[in-house]
Amino acid sequence: MFGSRSQSGSQVVMADVMTADSSNLNQETDLQPGSLQEEKQPKEEPGAESNKEGEEGEDCSNSDIYRYIKDDLFTSEIFKVQIQNLPRYIGFNDLKKFLSKHGLNPHKIKLMGRQSFAFVTFKNQEDRDKAMKLVHGVHWKGKVLSVRLAKPKADPLLRKRKQDGEAADGGQPAPKRPAEGRDGGEDEPLGVQLANVVTPLWQVPYPEQLQRKEQEVEAVLHTLTREIGNSNKAMLPWLFVQKEKNKGVCCPLEPIKPSPVQTEYRNKCEFVISAGADGEDKTVGFRLGKYKGGSCAVVSPSDTIHVPEGAKRVVLAFQNYIRSTPYAVYSPETYEGHWRQLTVRTSRTNQIMAVVFFHPQKLDEDETASLKESLRSYFTDGEGKDSGVTSLHFVRMGQRTSAGSEDLPCELVAGEPWIHEELLGLSFRISPHSFFQTNTLAAEVLYSSVGEWAELDQDTTLLDVCCGTGTIGISLAKRVRKVIGIDLCQEAVNDAKVNAEVNGLTNVEYHCGKAEDVFPSILNAVVSPNVTAIVDPPRAGLHSRVILAIRRAEHLKRLVYVTCNAKAAMNNFIDLCRAPSNRVHGAPFRPVRAMAVDLFPQTTHCETVLLFQRVDYG
Repeated sequence: MFGSRSQSGSQVVMADVMTADSSNLNQETDLQPGSLQEEKQPKEEPGAESNKEGEEGEDCSNSDIYRYIKDDLFTSEIFKVQIQNLPRYIGFNDLKKFLSKHGLNPHKIKLMGRQSFAFVTFKNQEDRDKAMKLVHGVHWKGKVLSVRLAKPKADPLLRKRKQDGEAADGGQPAPKRPAEGRDGGEDEPLGVQLANVVTPLWQVPYPEQLQRKEQEVEAVLHTLTREIGNSNKAMLPWLFVQKEKNKGVCCPLEPIKPSPVQTEYRNKCEFVISAGADGEDKTVGFRLGKYKGGSCAVVSPSDTIHVPEGAKRVVLAFQNYIRSTPYAVYSPETYEGHWRQLTVRTSRTNQIMAVVFFHPQKLDEDETASLKESLRSYFTDGEGKDSGVTSLHFVRMGQRTSAGSEDLPCELVAGEPWIHEELLGLSFRISPHSFFQTNTLAAEVLYSSVGEWAELDQDTTLLDVCCGTGTIGISLAKRVRKVIGIDLCQEAVNDAKVNAEVNGLTNVEYHCGKAEDVFPSILNAVVSPNVTAIVDPPRAGLHSRVILAIRRAEHLKRLVYVTCNAKAAMNNFIDLCRAPSNRVHGAPFRPVRAMAVDLFPQTTHCETVLLFQRVDYG
């Protein structure tokens, strides 16, 4: 029965369709972490990473690959400049402060550090022209800056089609490199092609998958070892001893912990809605490639091994429903259409949440209301009833929003507002936008290890940074005096508060806000003989201000850092260990233990856990 308990405007900004593709669940976003040297950069717009098209002199006014800049849609790509001859070693934050000092408010900044230039976009022509006037010829750190107009990045899909067309006229296009575990390519069944994209290790024996991931973490430690030596000469004697003891790296690397389950483990999946690679319209599934790679084709997840059967049932039911409606799928190429994404969350309590992302375009309120009622009826009394959905939400997409935005309001269409999950004998409420580890059984392994490494006692105040629904802190709360959690997402904080109450905990408190804004004041207010922090930030890592606050707080002695992208978090690791300076106050940390935990079988990714301890100069 639906709802019974057995216990994420009309057009989307061009930047979203090129950079916010979350359909391929094995592919992590390659963002740079917040760092004392390289501040976390905003999501890139088209053209941010390269200006090759402009430099080659393509005609923006006539080429279809620049059609998006002529549409009735804001994109800062049309107000872009290139600042050249930048000083060496400056970071994103340095450039941002420099521009602010000159009264400039850029919309986006993309710093190309090795090439000593940056692309900067503005919200209007006045701001762009002002930047060119004020910055060109300015002396900064021994360099004379130059500024020139930069042409926008081409629409990647249209550019790919143009290149393919030119290749067809003049010969065969360059062959694609086969993915892991396959010899052929486009002649293979679509299910195999998709498996090679979203689960690239699906044909690799699991022990070999684990070995590869452990080797990746070992390579990260080699990099960290080298960087510690470069950034903190005082640690060189200690580093020499550690390298002798630990096979050339700065700390022991413990054996990787496998996932208890290797298939059907994803409790959250984001499915794109588009034209199918098999020619079928309104297909719900995963893309065979990314939009910026020139692909919009979608394949059903029916043959994928990491998606649970419950989620597949919902996908099929929802696909049947949208095919019965007159509304088209949303096109990132033309900005037309309606159906955008379906997010499905499942749990071990047999509850299923479905979140439908829809662009109303020019539909009036009555039409939208009628659609939601039709959707409700389909999943409560119609053919979709057997899919098992217990929580159905509807999200209206706006002009400048992507499906991954946490501030998009979810309208409850039917059932309960949330689902519940059990982890380590505890119960957790999960809302549509709240973070919860995607592999519940492996998360239990991860959190158990984190708790062991933290060396907690009844005098400990535990800081749970980027806490999500509170899973880590709540699972450890009975072992400490107090838990303080911080998260950016208000839904997650609300869930965490409820979860603490449901599990009978009174020594837990939660705060909502950016970690860089909230954490320093909370940390300074903590009076405790034993302060330990556990951080589990997004892929890009912690903001530099959080790292600075951690370094200043001398009473914080231990820090457990959990990351799904250790390479992206490298600058955080280095900044924790670097020598004190005028800007970096407080004794440094050093890594003492490291381990990988496999939360993503069949893919190249895993969680990395590092334990850092404060250096005691006494």
